[in-house]
Amino acid sequence: MLLKWLDQRSLILTMFRTSLALAVCAAGLFSVPSAMAQAKVGVVSLQKAILETAEIKKASNEMAARYKKRQDDFDKAQRELNDIQTQLQSAQGKLSAAGEADLTARGARKEREVKRLDEDLRADVERDRNEILTRAQTRMLEIVKKVSDEKALDMVVEASAVITFKPALDITTDVVTAYDKAFPVK
Repeated sequence: MLLKWLDQRSLILTMFRTSLALAVCAAGLFSVPSAMAQAKVGVVSLQKAILETAEIKKASNEMAARYKKRQDDFDKAQRELNDIQTQLQSAQGKLSAAGEADLTARGARKEREVKRLDEDLRADVERDRNEILTRAQTRMLEIVKKVSDEKALDMVVEASAVITFKPALDITTDVVTAYDKAFPVK
């Protein structure tokens, strides 16, 4: 009889402890949404923010000016290649074999020149572009952190990773303004 009573008491204590543990866990689960509701969140479009900075706009204009002559040379060579190809098509059967071979050879040389100009120009532009954007991205992340601290935000998320959000949470404009202030264009 005593053993039966001890077993029941042990069972009751075990059930009580289990119920208490479940209650604590449940309380924890219910408190998470209320804690999350109080979290301050900001949303930023990093790509938009970087592209809207005065530094990037200036760098873009400088790059366009720096590569204008090379772009013009490429465009001229491309037009010359198109002219040679048009001549070959329109004069087909009208030229001598030597004339056609000469025009075909000129076309092949011009095609190689156009390809080389294009590859060199693209490589140089991409190298400069990546260098500028990498520097701007590093700076931008510092500014996002600074704006986040100033606004006492608990979290900042990238706009492209969010399905929907209230426009009031968007700090992109604030970040661009802070960036332009921290890194003024010279």
